[in-house]
Amino acid sequence: MSTPTPQGKIAIMEVGGEALGKILQELLDFSRPGVTLFEIEAKAQQRIKEAGMKPSFSTVADYQWATCLCVNDVIVHGIPTSYALREGDVFTIDIGLINQGYHSDTAWTKVVGSNQRTENGKQKEINRFLETGKEALAKAIEQAKIGNRVGHISEAIQDVIEGSGYGIVKSLVGHGIGTTLHEAPQIPGYLKGAIEKTPALTPGMTLAIEVIYTMGNPTVCYLEDEWSIATRDHSLSAVFEQSIAVTQTGPRILTPKPQ
Repeated sequence: MSTPTPQGKIAIMEVGGEALGKILQELLDFSRPGVTLFEIEAKAQQRIKEAGMKPSFSTVADYQWATCLCVNDVIVHGIPTSYALREGDVFTIDIGLINQGYHSDTAWTKVVGSNQRTENGKQKEINRFLETGKEALAKAIEQAKIGNRVGHISEAIQDVIEGSGYGIVKSLVGHGIGTTLHEAPQIPGYLKGAIEKTPALTPGMTLAIEVIYTMGNPTVCYLEDEWSIATRDHSLSAVFEQSIAVTQTGPRILTPKPQ
C-alpha cells in the first residue's frame, strides 16, 4: 500500500478520530455508579470492533487492553479491573484506535453520578478543577498552528493550570501520533527551556495534546500493578486529551470532545 500524502493521512485520521470520539462519548455515558471497569473495557473492545477498526493501546508492549481507566488519584495507565464505579468518583477514560494503519488517541475526565445533586463546597471545587483542564486543552489547541512551536502549546497549558493553583505532572507528556501511538515530538504540559528551542510546528503534523494535572502535589508513584501511575499524596487527578492536525488553515481537531 502506498504512503498517503499529508492530506491523505489527516483524512484517514479524521475518520478514525470521529469514530473514536463517538466511542468515548458512549463510554462516558455508560460510566455510572455500579458499572465495573471490566464492563467499560469490554464495551470499548466491542465498539472498536464494530467500527471496523483496531485498539491502539494493545500495540504497547505487554499491554492487552483497549482503554486506560483511572479513578480519583490514578493519573494515567490505569488497567481495567473489577472495581465498580461509585457516586462522586473522578474518572478518566483514555482510549485509542487504529484506522487504516493510523492511530488516534483521546481522553476525558468526568464525575461519576447524577448532575442533579446539590453541589457542596467540595463538589464545586472538583467541577472547577475539571473545567480548568478543559480550558487548558482548548487554549493549547489554539496554539497548534504553523509558525508556532511546541513550547507555545506547553506554555498555554502551564499558564492555565498553574495559574489556577493546580499541579502539572511534568513526567508525563503529550506526543506526536501517526503510524505509531507515540511519536516525536514530546509535548510537555509546561515550558521547558526557551520556546525558540522547542520543535517547530509544520503543516501535516499530527499531535495528541494532553493536559495531565493534579489538584494537589504532582509527584507521582507506580501502583502494585506496575502500570497505574497515581499521585503520591492521593490528591485527585485528571486528563484531557485530543488528537489534532496542524494545517494551513489552523489546528484541525481529529477527535471531537465529549458533550
